Amino acid sequence: MSRFERVKRFIFGKPLDPFSKETRKHIALIAFFAWVGIGADGLSSACYGPEEAFKALGASTHLAIFLAFATGITVFLIGIAYLQVIEMFPNGGGGYRVATTLLGPKAGLISGCALLIDYILTIAISIASAVDALFSVFGTEFQGYKIPVEFLLVTFLTYLNLRGMKESVKVMMPIFLGFVISYTGMILYGIFNHSYGLEDILPDAVQETRSIGGDMGWVFVFALFFKAFSLGGGTYTGLEAVSNSVNSLAEPRVKTGKATMIAVAASLAFMAAGIILLYLLWDVHKVEGETLNATTFKAITAHWQVFGHNISIYVVTTIMFLSAAILFVAGNTGFIAGPSVLASMAVDRWMPHLFSALSSRLVTKNGILLMGIAAVLAITVTGGQVDFLVIFYSINVFITFTFSLAGICKYRIQNIRKDKKNIYRLIVPFLALIISSTILTTTTIEKFLEGGWKTILLTGILVSLGLVIRRHYVMVQAKIEREESKMERVLDREIEKCERPELNPAAPTAVFLVSETSASGLKMINWVEKLFPNLYKNFIFVSVGEIDTEEFVDDKMWDKLRRDTRQMLKRYVEYSHTKGFAATYFHAYGTDVVNKLTEITDRISEEYSNTVFFGAKLISDNENFFTQMLHNQTAYILQRRLHNKGKTLIVMPIKL
Repeated sequence: MSRFERVKRFIFGKPLDPFSKETRKHIALIAFFAWVGIGADGLSSACYGPEEAFKALGASTHLAIFLAFATGITVFLIGIAYLQVIEMFPNGGGGYRVATTLLGPKAGLISGCALLIDYILTIAISIASAVDALFSVFGTEFQGYKIPVEFLLVTFLTYLNLRGMKESVKVMMPIFLGFVISYTGMILYGIFNHSYGLEDILPDAVQETRSIGGDMGWVFVFALFFKAFSLGGGTYTGLEAVSNSVNSLAEPRVKTGKATMIAVAASLAFMAAGIILLYLLWDVHKVEGETLNATTFKAITAHWQVFGHNISIYVVTTIMFLSAAILFVAGNTGFIAGPSVLASMAVDRWMPHLFSALSSRLVTKNGILLMGIAAVLAITVTGGQVDFLVIFYSINVFITFTFSLAGICKYRIQNIRKDKKNIYRLIVPFLALIISSTILTTTTIEKFLEGGWKTILLTGILVSLGLVIRRHYVMVQAKIEREESKMERVLDREIEKCERPELNPAAPTAVFLVSETSASGLKMINWVEKLFPNLYKNFIFVSVGEIDTEEFVDDKMWDKLRRDTRQMLKRYVEYSHTKGFAATYFHAYGTDVVNKLTEITDRISEEYSNTVFFGAKLISDNENFFTQMLHNQTAYILQRRLHNKGKTLIVMPIKL
């Protein structure tokens, strides 16, 4: 093992075997861990969502009682509606997969792009809110350190997720439990300690609402309420993360996913509604440099004494540290669900293929790195201001909610004749769809000039990029299929039963590194025969199947990959025998194709003393940095490795 490999293993952990059942069991999340690792995003929104909604009420704080009720019901409605998503799409993908399957590929692209931006902002807003909560207990003179601290926290989260998802969740579990216990205790104490006002709170709210309705008009009342309700849309974000990451859950996935979703929805509904109620009961007003939650908890604990000493500052400081910590944990959801959605889009060719690749730790390394870099950029551009980030965040997540729920409703309506139960199954997603589309429309209109247009523009740019990438892949695939068709006819025409020449390890040997396509392999054989006639006596064919997110989560895809690879290699060998060459093949599978190829080429070099390796690289007329990024550079990377070992690899360009 090289020094670099030892350092890499020390930092990121030893490689995991993608074929081991124990490995899958090790990295899969049971419902409790999923509640911690994925559900933290939803729960953490209690730190900023209710505050944004309450502030939007202005002086009409009496409406907060209705707002608390509506918030709790909405959280539960969306959560219950998403149980159907989990049931119908047990391999994950959530909003992206729902929209793609039920509304069409273009709708899936829009939903997926909105989700990607949502998860980038999940990281950014969670870290920014965490630092806000943390700095609420410090003086204003420390505010200048917020951005550097946010960068450090994003970097640390990126590192944890590169080591593996379950490892990151275990680190964060004590933080999550501390937050849940402290917030639950504070909400219950704050409500019951103010129980003398509970009897009058609803009648007073009704009376004041009627009074304002009479003076200002009911249109004003409803507009104000829906504005506050919509601007608190950040409260509901995070609910979709469970359905997006079902493939990361322990078996049985659907049961685990449903249990996780119910736990997230119930806990968030309680916290969000409870906190809004605390704002109203304790008559809280915004204090500069503090979150509304910090101000509320200071009011609740103002007279707490232990041995004659006031402990309010210690209690509030502890809770704010836990708030910051849970928001830090919530940022982890962006690193779990975001790369998962990106990988699904890469498999469908909306995004570069490299984002579906797995690392040795069986995580989508490229997706994790992209999420981290993009989150840092988001914090830099917005200055880490939660008000701006919430706008961007809410609009994108409700685009996904609306598409997903519309897809479920469409499916239920189309299948009513097949099963009458679909009528009842339609009720919850339909109500959730109305609420989601209302919040999306209101937030977009209300905040369009305050930054909403930027997130819509950014989503549009990402959608356009997806269309360009897909068009390129489709064009390349069409050309490959045409070449494949020609080569398949050659194989069918020329392969015939004949004697198998014996391999001679001492004889000149040509080793062909082939992909899953027949075109590249046959062109390399013909090229070698033409340039080096009668030189090579042995032909060896090598193929390494890449285990990406699709094969890893779907055993049928994995079986198909193995079957197709073996069949292709056998046809190469039979074709070589027909030409009079001794031939054999080697094949392997893994997450790192280059490392696997390096291992196989080392084995072949030991067994066959006189070898030259041949690889192929697809090129096109308009080759540029963008097109190069869309295709792997395996041949060139391996060429450098082999050259450093004194071996020869000739890369043959195959023009499309």
